[in-house]
Amino acid sequence: MRGDRRTRRLVVDGTAVHLWSVRHRHRTDGPCAEVLTLRRDGTATRLVFQGGEGRFVPDGFPHSGQVAVADAALNLHQPSVVRGFVDEAARRGLLDGPAELDGWELFPAVAAARAADG
Repeated sequence: MRGDRRTRRLVVDGTAVHLWSVRHRHRTDGPCAEVLTLRRDGTATRLVFQGGEGRFVPDGFPHSGQVAVADAALNLHQPSVVRGFVDEAARRGLLDGPAELDGWELFPAVAAARAADG
């Protein structure tokens, strides 16, 4: 669906503007992945959620942007979820330069914060 592939804008603390998008990546040599791309000031950071044992990404089901482990699921199309990843990546100093990172490393912290928020 075209609307799911658009670049969206996220403003953090009234000044930091991040552009973000979600894509599905197919591989011939391994499992598919969902990729959350965060751009700020021309620098792109890609959080890659590769499917695998106990890590679920859509491949026809569930819906686009859904990433999950056995006890938690996040929708990468929700701005509040993206904000959680931006906050956690910034807290860890991961947004300083262009990078492709394992999104699953940030997943537990973001899922826990979302669960705490209700």
